[in-house]
Amino acid sequence: MNQAINSLDTTVDLATILSAQKSAQREDPYPSALVRVDRLDRVIDLVVRNEQKFCDAVHADFGNRSIINTQSLDIMPVLQAFKHAKKHVSHWMKTEARKSNFPLGLLGAKSKVEYLPLGVVGNISPWNFPVQLALMPLADVFAAGNRTMLKPSELTPSTSRLLAETVAENFNQDEFAVIEGGVDVAKDFAGLAFDHLIFTGSTQVGKLVASSAAPNLVPMTLELGGKNPVIISESADLKLAAEKIMWAKTMNGGQICLCPDTVYVGRARLNEFVDHCKGAVKAMFPDIERDADYTHIISQRHADRLADLCRDAEDKGATVISLGSSDGCRVPPSLILNASNDCRVLQEEIFGGLLVVAPYDKLDKVIDTINSGERPLVLYYFGKSQTEIDQVTFQTMSGGLVVNDLIAHCLQENLPFGGVGASGSGAYHGFDGFKNFSHAKAVYQQSKFDPLKMIRPPFSTRLRGYIAKQIKK
Repeated sequence: MNQAINSLDTTVDLATILSAQKSAQREDPYPSALVRVDRLDRVIDLVVRNEQKFCDAVHADFGNRSIINTQSLDIMPVLQAFKHAKKHVSHWMKTEARKSNFPLGLLGAKSKVEYLPLGVVGNISPWNFPVQLALMPLADVFAAGNRTMLKPSELTPSTSRLLAETVAENFNQDEFAVIEGGVDVAKDFAGLAFDHLIFTGSTQVGKLVASSAAPNLVPMTLELGGKNPVIISESADLKLAAEKIMWAKTMNGGQICLCPDTVYVGRARLNEFVDHCKGAVKAMFPDIERDADYTHIISQRHADRLADLCRDAEDKGATVISLGSSDGCRVPPSLILNASNDCRVLQEEIFGGLLVVAPYDKLDKVIDTINSGERPLVLYYFGKSQTEIDQVTFQTMSGGLVVNDLIAHCLQENLPFGGVGASGSGAYHGFDGFKNFSHAKAVYQQSKFDPLKMIRPPFSTRLRGYIAKQIKK
């Protein structure tokens, strides 16, 4: 339908495309359910038809990433989100009736909320899930009746090119446009006068994006990083907890914003937990140095950073237990014990297979430690104590909480997904995403009576008496 857009003459392109999308939105400010379903269908179609191409592109960008990982972590979540939106969009669009204050409702006044499209939504997506995080938020964006511009990561150029080409084949530029380019293009993109902007990435970069968007007062959905903790209760199945934790830590080479960074385990069970972690990795990857299913770190620069984090921890007295041999961008998981508070691995988002294991004696102290840092994107708890689950739920603040599993909450279309504080703002998935990318317009229709006449001057004795009755406990 249109030509894919690259970084050449991007400044002009960006302004032109945004103007065209806003103009098209003004011509059709409230797209029908049929129009929205059609857009959702076209994304489903381009993903299904090009599944193998996407798998090949992601593999090329990472250096090694198995097809099953891309299918399960990128392709399936996108299709799940779009199919869910397609199924429910007609219901989501319905007018939401609200009660009018007494006695106005009795006199015929009507109150309602209409969920209206915002307009044009920009999306700056990351490299770690280059298909999923480029497209999945757009299920809610399109369901809400918006148009969109996407800036995918320059660190996955093959996938970004394929996104640009397939979207251009299936959408008019004034509906959905993909903009390729590097950091300078991303900065220009973030500075556009969107009606809403989505950014997924690190907290540090998120601050820069927010700064670029601020002059236009663009509302934002920020899905950022976080030091995600895991609490293992004395009541937990330690072996099962270790298996699930190391599964998450090795998924995508640990390059997931939802990965656990620090595990808190009872002091007496620490060595046993370490042994279970070793066994879990060995069971999943018997020959991790050559296993084709183990995902590479995205670049040598990122691999070198992980090595630097390990050296820094060791220099400060920590013990690093590697669960395999590193070879370039193939970086196996490592357990870090006895890490002091000044270790970089406890200060920075890891985004790799390094896992800090810390002993604890009392749950209260763990909660205090978690609360003393930035609010995480997600907190994990393993155990059977409902008292402890309630304590963790209501005494900590995190974007999400998962009990006896990892990452599973982001697969639930009926749960909002997002951070809080430094880990993000706003949320999407399902109806929560639909509302996030809609304007909830309050509509009040007065009755045929004129109940507010009594508050117009001159003020009567009756009015003064009524107000006096209302202004009291």
